[in-house]
Amino acid sequence: MYSVLKTIHSYWAYLALLILVIAVVNALIGMSSKKAFVAKDLRLSLFGLIFAHIQLLIGLVLYFVSPWFEQWSTLGMGGVMKDAQTRLYLVEHPFTNIIAIVLITMGWSMHKRQTQDAKKFSRIGIFYTLGLLLLLSRIPWDAWL
Repeated sequence: MYSVLKTIHSYWAYLALLILVIAVVNALIGMSSKKAFVAKDLRLSLFGLIFAHIQLLIGLVLYFVSPWFEQWSTLGMGGVMKDAQTRLYLVEHPFTNIIAIVLITMGWSMHKRQTQDAKKFSRIGIFYTLGLLLLLSRIPWDAWL
């Protein structure tokens, strides 16, 4: 089960990151060109939100079935925090990514309350960009690529 979930988590990450990049670029273009926020813009932002949340759910299940999770009982909190790779997998990656998904969700929620198109684009652009940067910062690149 672990290897299947790890594979799904890795490949879904490509899709989630691609759609988030597209949503961010679309929002930045919308902000700079002062165009109307239309159904296409809404769908791109919504797909970014949905794909990010699915990635989070897959990651949370993977976290608890992973052999890394056993390190909590083996090493304890101090041992986990002393080892950089274990800390990345058990602390930094999951918690930073949860914060990133919260930021993306905040951007989606804030954009819905706006009446001006420029503000809709700016909420999506700012919060999705922050979330995307956090996601990119904690990817275990050596194991992923």
